[in-house]
Amino acid sequence: MKNFQEEFARVLAESGALFFAQGLRLKDGRPTPYFVNLGLFRTGRLSWIIGTYLARMLVSLNLTGQIDVLVGPSYKGSALAVAAAQALWLEHKIDLLFDYDRKEAKTYGEATGEQGLFVTRALHPKARVFIVDDVGTTMGTKYDLLKKIKVESSNRRLDLSVVGVVLVVDREQTTAVLDEKGRVLEGVRGEDAILRFMNETKIPVHSLVGIREVVRFLAQEAIPVLIDGVRRPLDQATLDDFNEYMAVYGVVGR
Repeated sequence: MKNFQEEFARVLAESGALFFAQGLRLKDGRPTPYFVNLGLFRTGRLSWIIGTYLARMLVSLNLTGQIDVLVGPSYKGSALAVAAAQALWLEHKIDLLFDYDRKEAKTYGEATGEQGLFVTRALHPKARVFIVDDVGTTMGTKYDLLKKIKVESSNRRLDLSVVGVVLVVDREQTTAVLDEKGRVLEGVRGEDAILRFMNETKIPVHSLVGIREVVRFLAQEAIPVLIDGVRRPLDQATLDDFNEYMAVYGVVGR
């Protein structure tokens, strides 16, 4: 791991944004031994930290010259887009626009006569859009946002292009497998969610950190993490649960 990734792994643990507990479920219904809740980055300091790391990654990958607008899907992605844009300006003097979507289209005020799906109206003709979000599990939120961007582009004749996605934490997870009644089949490996997204959309996906390297680093350094509500270093039983989970639901070879 790079230094900034190790620093960020520490912050994930210290803030409680990464935690382990029994009985957790993902949005798609699958069990999980851990969860990442970046909504807990709820102070000015933590917002600044995550924005700084995102900005540094975008600069190190030479991506900023390809971006006109940072877009974060509501709700957690909204704060991330703002934090990244602020850090890009304050640390690198790169001034990018940011925007985030509405849950319902606005039809009054500046959007009178239109179906405005985005808040700041930063999207402009031929803008190159870069999506910023917290995690990637099924990539469902990203697919939904792409649909909104496509509608906005069509309604306002903007000819927008989405040039990339950055995730704060890659869960390195496969998609859920459903039975004929739409129920989740537990213990069954699906597809690589991010790889499928990239193949279907032709949009590259980057991540600040992967969950395997985060857990490995925290265990090696004996950094306290919330485990069943108690802050303590990762023990072997918790690591075994994590590794068994990744052996079933984790991606292979990416």
